Amino acid sequence: MEIKSVFDKSFKKYGKVVTGIDCKELLDVLATKPMPADAVVYVAGDADLEATKTAKEFQECFFGGLPIQVGYCNGNNNKLNAVEYHRCSEVNIALYDMILLIGDQRDIEDDFTYDTSLIEAYKVPAGVAVEMYGTTLHYAPCNGEPQGFRGIVILPKGTNADLTAKPDKTPEDKLLTAENKWLIAHEEGGCGPDAFIGLKGANITL
Repeated sequence: MEIKSVFDKSFKKYGKVVTGIDCKELLDVLATKPMPADAVVYVAGDADLEATKTAKEFQECFFGGLPIQVGYCNGNNNKLNAVEYHRCSEVNIALYDMILLIGDQRDIEDDFTYDTSLIEAYKVPAGVAVEMYGTTLHYAPCNGEPQGFRGIVILPKGTNADLTAKPDKTPEDKLLTAENKWLIAHEEGGCGPDAFIGLKGANITL
């Protein structure tokens, strides 16, 4: 599969490169966090990252003052496994080169299935921050370098927290797996028995 750059103009429908905020402080802290050799770890909010001056800048400038959480996703991965979306943008910042497998929410079928042949791959170079729009389907990044990936994840506070109630009023409710997280899994993705299996086609592997 072709791997494009987030600086390519085709990325504009999915998000944009974030400029004007120096991310070195966040990335220095990220480098101290666990990185599994054969798995992926996601922490929604990390106290050390959230205590940085840069986190405050993202809250004030990028999220317009809304409460945010600054966490990380580290590890080794080369498969799609699932796609998710939020009702908001997400900021990812790469410590090492990493690859995003992404798609467009508007291509989800009426029965909430999605054809994985529509997925595109974009490389986020080390040190670069990107915004992914709320309509961008995504999941855990893939390795862009042999040692794996390390990425900052910034979202409105509460996103991906455990649900306090499971709604059952709209057809989309079956995709809701955490607060502000709608997920469509592949049958080979290992996302758990309660995940909605709706990805059609290959479980893309890089």
